[in-house]
Amino acid sequence: MSDVHLKLQNLSFTYDEGDGPAVDDISLDIKKGEFVALLGHNGSGKSTVAKLLNGLYTPTSGKVFVSGMDTSDEELTWEIRKRCGMVFQNPDNQIVATMVREDVAFGLENIGIPTLEMPAIIDEALKAVNMSEFAQRAPHLLSGGQKQRVAIAGVLAMQPEAIVLDEATAMLDPSGRKEVLETALRLNRERGVTVLWITHFMEEAAKAGRVVVMHKGKLVMDGTPKEVFSQVETIRGYRLDVPPMAQLSQMLKQRGVAIRQDILTTREMLAEVLTIAHQA
Repeated sequence: MSDVHLKLQNLSFTYDEGDGPAVDDISLDIKKGEFVALLGHNGSGKSTVAKLLNGLYTPTSGKVFVSGMDTSDEELTWEIRKRCGMVFQNPDNQIVATMVREDVAFGLENIGIPTLEMPAIIDEALKAVNMSEFAQRAPHLLSGGQKQRVAIAGVLAMQPEAIVLDEATAMLDPSGRKEVLETALRLNRERGVTVLWITHFMEEAAKAGRVVVMHKGKLVMDGTPKEVFSQVETIRGYRLDVPPMAQLSQMLKQRGVAIRQDILTTREMLAEVLTIAHQA
């Protein structure tokens, strides 16, 4: 399991007796350095998975491992949360201080980092999310995207090996969403941070290396963005949409155009249309 960062093993979780399971016997391995998007309609169980990974919930049955550590072992809870950081939907719920720099320091104080070592760690974390110039700013004066980047910096300061972002862009405008997604992609690419990106925005999932789909507590799809989003009718059957270019390629195919069905971006669509025009 050395190259597996996050492991769900026959995992089930039920909130209340009498209710069906929110997560129903799922198994999933996320390897070191992967960027995995987890999709699902509201109520599919994806946010429950996030809380299980962070040790906020303990499995009803099955196991969750973070860097080989069992989340049901309470003695490991703080170590697990250091190794696997969590960024939630509302940044206001994660920001606790009156100054950006102090907020990033908060987590370091909790894990007992010596005061003299903090400034360098805080500077590095803010630099990583392009928020250095806002270090002395009051968080309530920041935009939603900037607040979420501060929340990510607070997690990064703990030097986690993996980050789970649970609908971290849901409350942001398009520019804020782009800021936060690009931050996560860069951390994954440049620092090798394992990322589980939980979202309901298909265009965000299309940027991941791998897409996993949940439906009614079950794991129902797992593959590259092209493999998953080319199955337009299957995706829609799970009450999800597909990226606009995947939708357009399906519409063109239905009208008799011989076009690839694994197109996800505007650039890919343009190249394919030019190829078809040239062949004509």
